[in-house]
Formats: sequence, C-alpha cells, structure tokens
Amino acid sequence: MRNRVELLLKTFKINGLAVWSVVMFLVLTGLSAHAATDPFAERRMALVVGIAGYENAPDLSNTTNDGKLISDTLNELNFEVSEHFNIGLAEFRELLDRFAFEAETADVALVYFAGHGIEVGGRNFLVPSDAKAGSRQQVADTSISLDDILEAVDKARQLRIVILDSCRNDPFADVGGQETLTVNQGAYGRGLAAPSPERGTLVAYAAEAGAVALDGAGENSPFASALAQTLKIRDLEIGLAFRQVRDSVLKATANAQEPHTYGSLSGKPYFLAGGSQEVNVLAAADRLNAWGRLEVSQEEQLQVAAREGDSRALKGLAYMRLNPSEDRYDPSRAAAFLETASEAGDPEAMFELARMYERGIGVEQDVEKALELFRKSADEGFADAINDLGFLYYQGGLGIARDPKKAIELFGKAADQRHPEAMFNYAALIDDGVVDGKEPDDAAEYLYRALRSGNEEVLSQLSENPKMFKATTRRSLQRKLSERSFYTGTIDGQFGPQTQRGLRKAYGLSE
Repeated sequence: MRNRVELLLKTFKINGLAVWSVVMFLVLTGLSAHAATDPFAERRMALVVGIAGYENAPDLSNTTNDGKLISDTLNELNFEVSEHFNIGLAEFRELLDRFAFEAETADVALVYFAGHGIEVGGRNFLVPSDAKAGSRQQVADTSISLDDILEAVDKARQLRIVILDSCRNDPFADVGGQETLTVNQGAYGRGLAAPSPERGTLVAYAAEAGAVALDGAGENSPFASALAQTLKIRDLEIGLAFRQVRDSVLKATANAQEPHTYGSLSGKPYFLAGGSQEVNVLAAADRLNAWGRLEVSQEEQLQVAAREGDSRALKGLAYMRLNPSEDRYDPSRAAAFLETASEAGDPEAMFELARMYERGIGVEQDVEKALELFRKSADEGFADAINDLGFLYYQGGLGIARDPKKAIELFGKAADQRHPEAMFNYAALIDDGVVDGKEPDDAAEYLYRALRSGNEEVLSQLSENPKMFKATTRRSLQRKLSERSFYTGTIDGQFGPQTQRGLRKAYGLSE
C-alpha cells in the first residue's frame, strides 16, 4: 500500500514543478474534454444585495438602482446572479448559506452589497433592512458581518471577490426613540474598517477604509456606474479593471472619493470579457504564460502598478518574461521582478523565485537559496510551498534528509489550506494508517474537499481506481456524499453507477 502513496506523491510532485514546461504539464494532468472543446466553460456565481428601505435607519436613494445595475452587468458577463432587495436578517443569512454551498463548485464567486455598512469594535457589518442598533450586541446580532461574507466566497475555485458599496456615515447616529451608539461615543466611525481577507480573495470598497462613499446626483452612485462600465471592457485583466474603477471614480468625484481594494488575487491572470476569457480554464502553467496576452497599454499599467509596489503587477511582469515562446522572454529580468515582490513579503513570488534558483533559470543555480525561499514562502502560509516542502521531506532533496514524519505534518498543513493534491495525498496517508489520530472518516472528509475543489485528477482517481482506498474509507466517503444529498444508495463501499454519479455531482458536473 505504501508504494501506492509514493507513486501518487511523485506524480503530483511532477505536476507541481511543471510551470516551465507547458507540454509536460498538459501531458501529465490533461485538460478535460469539457474545457478543451468549450474555452468559456467556467461557472461564475454572484449574490447581489441592495437595501434602500430601513426600519431603524435613514433610507438610501440609489442602493437598489445600483444593485440592479450591477446585477444586469454580471448577467451580461455570464454570471448566475441571485439578486435580492430590501431583505431582512433571516433572509440574508439563508441566502448566504445557500450561496456558500453552491459557490464551492464555482470558478468565480462574487458578492456585491449596496446599503448601510458600519464598523463596530474593528469589525465590519452589513446592515439588513430590519437591523436594530440599540447596543453593540444588537448590531452584532442583527447584521451580517463581513467575515460571514468572506466565508461564503472562500471555497470558490479560482476567483473570490467581495464588493461593498456601503462606506457611508454611521446610519444610526441620528435615530431617535432609543439609546443609540454614535460616532462621538466611538462605537461607529466614518465608513468601514480595513479588512484582512485571506490570500486569493479581493475585497473592494467604494471608498477607502475610514472614508465615506457618495450616492451621486444621478440614478446610480459614482462607484456603481464606474464598476458596471469597466467590468465589461473586453480583454481587460481583472486586477487592472479595479484600478481603472478607482481612476474613474476619482475623476467623477473630483478626487472626493477613492475606491480601494484589500487582499490579493493569485498571480494567474483572469478576464471577465472578450476573447482572452479562454485562458481562464487553461492549466496553471498556461494561465501564467497568458500574461503575455495583455495589450501594450495594459502592460504599461502593470509597470505603473509595479512601481507603486503592487506585488501582483510585479508577478505579472515576471510571468510575461518566463515563456520561451514569447519575444519578451527574459528570465533574468523576471527574476528581478520576483526578487522585488519577494522582498516585499509576497509568498507566491518567493515560491516562484525558489524554483528558479533550484534550476538555475534566470539566476545562478543555488539550492541553498532555493530551500531558504521555499521555507520562507511556507512560513507565510503559501500552500504550494508547504506541499512542495512536504515532498522534499518525504523523498529527500535540496539537502534535506528524508523525514516522513515531517512530510506528513506538512502535507496536513497544506491539506488544511485546501490544496487539492495535498488533500488527496493526505487522505491516502490517513487511509494507510500512518497519520496519528486520524481515522477513515477524516480521510473521506479530505477526499470530499479535494473533489469539491475541482481537481480533475482527484475525480479521475476516485472514479477509476476507488479500490486504492480501503473499504472503510470508501464507505465514509459515500456517507459524506449522502449527507450532502449527492448520493442516495447503499453505504457499502462499492463505487457503482450511483456512487459514480454522486462523485460527479459533488465535483460540480450535471447529470
């Protein structure tokens, strides 16, 4: 049984190191027939909420108009949009729970909220129509926290975006008839506090933290108008799109309002409109190479952002120069961009630079430097680096002595960050009985999460080679599928047609 685990680990290790060889990556992981025949075959989901009428706060004039505008825009961009207006707390929570489950199999999950937003004790809350605010506890009990919103989008496969057009003054400061918390008492401030989203998630505020957004003189706010216009621009990379939204709002408000983004997207480019959308469904190596598709004007915008210290722009400029088939191929310059981003603390840049030092691409080969960067990236919580370090300890390499116990610990950390290959391999190790304190039910849970993450190799292995796992683990996985209403058959460990359908449904494929 141990040989099976080593074979899987070796296979995924090769996949993980295939960034520089497009052909090798495609041969080993393959693109599904679905993706190969339909370049725009991706699932985009959006929850749009606009609230204008409030029971215990001043009404707002443009929020439902803004919500409808953004909803229409996202529909044009092939999102499955769930739009709701003037809803109360109970309905908001129910919608959010449903959206969170569905978003697990979405490539993109986006939440847009227009309405009152408040900050209490450093935490941000989105105010439903029936919220009460007589005390701090009432605010927490009758509003939706930004943390809840972030959790709802957290498991989307590629892109997670939260857009808040809710940076307004304390909506409860002037409400009479009850003891309210006011700005002067320090419970609420102007606008919202700066969030700290997980890596790979972008939070966009209509105005920077602590500032107030404007409703505008027309039917829509300056922010919503700019957002709707910009998102539809063909072949505009998503990170640059939000920079253009900022510039448009600054111009429309004579610099009175400056939108701001928090968090960071991955280093892979993403396009909402135009022919460049085809890169969204490519394998990871091809998507990194796809930075080379940016028009000259967008590369110039990346250069500006890079000079301002934007790590994602630095990585994009680096990836443009790591494709040997491009005229811009210049690995030495790419290494310089990644070095700058690494020094700024970007763990993805550290990881990519480590691989360059490991192989001597664009820099003089230095395995000690490579290992140092791998460890720094892993210490920052970058799942790819944690997973690769696990392989190094499992197999030995870069001067690291083989240490299976340390490898298992690292695989577990990467798996808990929902790294698909790590989840699958960690489940295999649990199934083999080499992970202390873990049972078949734990192995099944990791397999279920890996399946939901959208990794095709995981679906293929579970469908074609289910007996690589013990019967107890297979039964536990069937039970997981049954609990989520993906499977209605017997819990017998036999992966027949019904179980196969359940696996595909959990993965996100229709019947």
